[in-house]
Amino acid sequence: MGQGGKPRRAQAHDEELGRAVAAAQDGDEAAFAIAYRLVQPGLVGYLRGLVGTEGETAEDIAAEAWLEIARDLGRFRGDGAGFRGWTATIARHRAFDHLRRQRTRPRPAALEQDMLELPGPHDTPEQALEAISTRRVLDLIGELPRDQAEAVLLRVVVGLDGPASARVLGKRPGAVRTAAHRGLRKLGERLGLGGVTDDGPGTLGESR
Repeated sequence: MGQGGKPRRAQAHDEELGRAVAAAQDGDEAAFAIAYRLVQPGLVGYLRGLVGTEGETAEDIAAEAWLEIARDLGRFRGDGAGFRGWTATIARHRAFDHLRRQRTRPRPAALEQDMLELPGPHDTPEQALEAISTRRVLDLIGELPRDQAEAVLLRVVVGLDGPASARVLGKRPGAVRTAAHRGLRKLGERLGLGGVTDDGPGTLGESR
């Protein structure tokens, strides 16, 4: 384990991300591409959990988010982990915009309906880490209560720690930790996996 309970792999990737972001802020386009590569998989997974897995909607919203990220990059202050949280916040706002535009769609998913009402790891088992990146499990996440679904997405898919997830959601870290733990436990039960816990951020969103 690395500092603060974060897996060493996640910590190393966030260190690489922090260096890339700093260089990108100095105008290094190749560094921005590295930052994009490190963040994009988790960001798209997060958005798929919010808006559904059908079609290219999540990718389209991510593209909109990256336009805003690139535009406002000079204003960002923080490290690699902070950048993940900042980009997740931007993507979350874009997802809300999309869901509000879709108010008239029939039979929205449970997570979508909850979103429309909003104002504008440690050692998670390896099987769970692999499974949770699939469409099936993203669909299962969408069936969780809203607070649990978002907590799981931010913690396991995006790879944020508890305080960072709490900042994105505007909630207390303890509440987010509890929601993530309950959500992961339910997912583990539905997937037939035992011992799923949430003592730290996952690493699914990171490029290998």
